Amino acid sequence: MNNKYFYRSLLLIYATVFSFLCKAQKTIDEKVDSVLKLMTLDEKVGQMNQYNGDWDATGPITPQGDKQNQIRKGMVGSMLNVTGVEHTVELQKIAMQSRMKIPLLFGQDIIHGYRTTFPIPLAEAASWDLEAIKSSARIAATEAAASGVHWTFAPMVDIARDPRWGRVMEGAGEDPYLGSLIATARVKGFQGKGLGNTDALMACAKHFAAYGAAIGGRDYNSVDMSLLTLWNIYLPPFKAAAEAGAATFMNSFNTLNGIPATGNKYLQTDILKDKWRFKGFIVSDWNSIGEMIPHGFAKDNYDAALKAVTAGNDMDMESRSYIQNLAKLVKDGKVSIQRIDDAVRRILKKKFELGLFDDPYKFSDKKREQQQWNNKQNLQAEKIMAEKSIVLLKNEPFPSGRAGMGILPLNKNNLKGKTIALIGPFIKSIRDNLGFWSYTWPDDSERIISIWEAIKNKVGNSTNLLYAKGCNIDDTSHEGFAEAIKAAMEADVVIMSVGEAANWSGEAKSRSNIHLPGVQKELIKAIYATGKPIVVMINAGRPLIFNWTADHIPSIVYAWWLGTEAGDAIADVLFGDYNPSAKLPMSFPRAEGQIPIYYNYFNTGRPAKNDSDLNYVSAYIDLPNSPKFPFGYGLSYTTFSYSDIKLNSTILRPGKALTASVVITNSGKYDGKETVQLYIRDMVGSVVRPVKELKGFQQIFLKAGESKTITFKITTDDLKFYNDKLIYNYEPGDFKIFIGTNSEDVKEAGFTLQK
Repeated sequence: MNNKYFYRSLLLIYATVFSFLCKAQKTIDEKVDSVLKLMTLDEKVGQMNQYNGDWDATGPITPQGDKQNQIRKGMVGSMLNVTGVEHTVELQKIAMQSRMKIPLLFGQDIIHGYRTTFPIPLAEAASWDLEAIKSSARIAATEAAASGVHWTFAPMVDIARDPRWGRVMEGAGEDPYLGSLIATARVKGFQGKGLGNTDALMACAKHFAAYGAAIGGRDYNSVDMSLLTLWNIYLPPFKAAAEAGAATFMNSFNTLNGIPATGNKYLQTDILKDKWRFKGFIVSDWNSIGEMIPHGFAKDNYDAALKAVTAGNDMDMESRSYIQNLAKLVKDGKVSIQRIDDAVRRILKKKFELGLFDDPYKFSDKKREQQQWNNKQNLQAEKIMAEKSIVLLKNEPFPSGRAGMGILPLNKNNLKGKTIALIGPFIKSIRDNLGFWSYTWPDDSERIISIWEAIKNKVGNSTNLLYAKGCNIDDTSHEGFAEAIKAAMEADVVIMSVGEAANWSGEAKSRSNIHLPGVQKELIKAIYATGKPIVVMINAGRPLIFNWTADHIPSIVYAWWLGTEAGDAIADVLFGDYNPSAKLPMSFPRAEGQIPIYYNYFNTGRPAKNDSDLNYVSAYIDLPNSPKFPFGYGLSYTTFSYSDIKLNSTILRPGKALTASVVITNSGKYDGKETVQLYIRDMVGSVVRPVKELKGFQQIFLKAGESKTITFKITTDDLKFYNDKLIYNYEPGDFKIFIGTNSEDVKEAGFTLQK
């Protein structure tokens, strides 16, 4: 009897809690509806309108009369490029003078840091360290939110297989599996414990969709691909971002199979809002609604507004198409008030979730802004992230060096009383270290340590340093060669820093020629001819082509653009205080003629057996098929050996798991970290399948001489793909499994998936 009453009481408690939780969820929805009912049509359209603050534009400046007066009239829902407590409070006070007193959203391109600049996102992706990437976004959100920002236009989750496209620097590379995990990490980092916390930003997954496949690698260009490629390669990171709770999405500039993404109902409504049940809102990219006119898809702004809003775009960034035409479109019967209400409801809900209706100024706290302004812990985290992002591409012994050991790491003790020559256009660079999509602060020259200063601090007065710029990157002058050669001749070791400037990659920074610009290759050749040991560091925002350097220089470090602490991070790696562990998130081509190049390609009916096979097979007669450096590649100062793969079974049954194990041994002389990579190939499918697909990875730290068994679990979930009917499932048959240190250097085994 007592048990009966006990269970009844328990059920009553559960029912009460469930009712409370449902009511709590309804509360925001009810508040949104109550505001919506009081709004005029013009005020609703105003919430769908976003203007630039004109402080630091991310697109062409488009001045709009008296923006402050429009805010006062409730005709603006969001501002971008407005940061800092002073500015955000100023504009929010004006918004509070409007009839409905609906607070503004402040959005900003917080791409890889705010006050503390982290490595460019492509460099962070090279770390393959998801927790570190999440932490980077977490710190960026904390700093930006303290300055009044509510919303970041990040992460960019576009898959990119073409390094000519400048925006590769902004993403996670070529692989949908790695890209999806990084998308999740960055969304969770930006949004922290949830919207409404004063250290959280609304994330914005962009650019929806397929922007990274711009034809010819030319920014803003058209995209043409099969639905099979769209669903298997380009959509997974967006789906991952949505499932991670991304508050917003941004559509893209490109057309997709003839329809601009901004006016693409299939993308924005059918997939995102209906199939994926996305509850946030979609913002256009800068003027992308108006740009449907030159695309030839819309007649004028009236038509563009109609097509964008009908397709599912909720907020207009800077095109004025909505503010000038939406109300008329409703009155003309072209757009339903229900569609307007849906968009405004989505926007208002985020403002309520942020807590802006309770306190419009909650993110604009001068004290909190000052606390985050020069946060030493953030700088330390940035340095660690930078170290994890540096890729060691080559490290071979110099003829007179240590037997079997590369030039790196340099030994400070052995260099006492000796001379290092630091040569190249980026040795003393400061601003370039921040990379594209970063902020310029008045004290940057004091906060950012150049490679020159960092190495000077590292070796102290016991080692002599010589400097020569050698050349510029944007001309053909050899005027500085003589000074550089003289410095090299006087040195015991030479460190060179070459590459492309920070503003040579990023938005609108496509390049048809991605070799080392200017006469940098000639400078490297001239220094190489001195016979001195050389370390070449390459700074860039994309994979570059540097075949001669790769073939002749014994030690090469790919340093990307690493952020505020770049100099110290590079010095730590060069002198062995940090053992590099990063792996390439993109394949590096040998020539532009190979592009697009990626590891997970489809085989052909006439596959080449190797790079020398030219006997009527799919191959170049003047170039190997393989990349110069493959996806997943990256060295360490130590070496790792892999045992053969051990499977617990060669049969996998649905509902069960198969395990694959390898023993990894640190066979070198340094402690180090290795990223063990798992790839799978479906040998026969209803549609052709890639030759390899990344399906897992694990990072392990091993002391010199230490061994460890690494085990991967494989289930049918790892074998699913979209077929020609866009059905997502697995198919029985034979599979190959590969485990190795990169996508090419792998061990191999096989198993069969039964029905």
